[in-house]
Amino acid sequence: MKSLLSYVMIMESNKPYIAMLFIQCVYAGMALFSKAAIAKGMNPCVFVVYRQAFATLALAPFAFFVERKNSSPLSYKLLFKIFLVSLCGITLSLNLYYFAMNYTSATFAAATTNTIPAITFIMAAFLRMESISIKQWHGVAKVLGSLVGVCGALVFAFVKGPPIKFLNWYPDIHKESLDIRYGDSKVEWVKGSLVMLLANTAWSLWLILQSPIVKQYPAKLRLTTLQCFFSFIQSAIWAVAVERNVSSWKIGWDVHLFSVAYCGVIVTGITYWLQLWAVEKKGPVFTAMFTPLALIITAIISAFLWKETLHWGSVCGAILLVGGLYSVLWGKNKEGKSETNGQRSETKEETILESITIHISN
Repeated sequence: MKSLLSYVMIMESNKPYIAMLFIQCVYAGMALFSKAAIAKGMNPCVFVVYRQAFATLALAPFAFFVERKNSSPLSYKLLFKIFLVSLCGITLSLNLYYFAMNYTSATFAAATTNTIPAITFIMAAFLRMESISIKQWHGVAKVLGSLVGVCGALVFAFVKGPPIKFLNWYPDIHKESLDIRYGDSKVEWVKGSLVMLLANTAWSLWLILQSPIVKQYPAKLRLTTLQCFFSFIQSAIWAVAVERNVSSWKIGWDVHLFSVAYCGVIVTGITYWLQLWAVEKKGPVFTAMFTPLALIITAIISAFLWKETLHWGSVCGAILLVGGLYSVLWGKNKEGKSETNGQRSETKEETILESITIHISN
């Protein structure tokens, strides 16, 4: 009985850690299942439409009942702003992301996610929403971390190097088929890599645009649901324009249906609540520290399940990515502590930091 009680107490104290491990496994699954569906022939634009439809349906009941009394009224002007933010961020980012999936791997998609804090910091600095102080260590850490993170993404994309031999346990025939699956030429890989970085840039822009919107409409769950709905409408219009083949819109009980349902319901729904809870318990920096786990999980599963070849150049790029991420987070953490101690007044970028580390995968 005592051993059971002690086990329960250990589980209770480690809930935030367990939640973050689960969340990163979910994000790894998002990259893997999305790649599987698109590799099986699903149109990326159609994928986004179905994903956002599932996300809207999953969030709408909770948004209506949970925040029914706390939500502020919506004006037409604010509604139009939310529509534009959805277009510039979610719709553009997701369509670019899944288009890039045609030419890159799930591992690369998971790796480049680590550049989002760095890209967001650079954009916020240009917009004067983020302070840069190279006279203090936390300022240097943010600047260098951003540069190292972006360089790591470029190294991961364009520098392969020799393959990691101890993971190449499968016959060469599988390796040849894999190269076809990820693109017929290096040009396509480069194109996919650049588009993936553009997708992350669009997502970073969306994070920055959240700051004024959240201040005007603090009901976060309803705001997320509205943006999912607008993104669904926008993506549907775009998908109908580029894909008019009716057969491309049909999905059965296969990996296509599972992938869009997984991304819409599990990623957008469950992980949204879990990350909000983890941020409240441990803070935004704690949640962001677990981000590289999705890359590690995706790389391992891709290597052993899909027989994806890992190269030493990609490993070096991943190390730079993770190092840059932790450098930015360390700088933000030190800056936050100095503000708490009264050395600085409250900055305009608090909501952006929370959005970066929560990383809602709408």
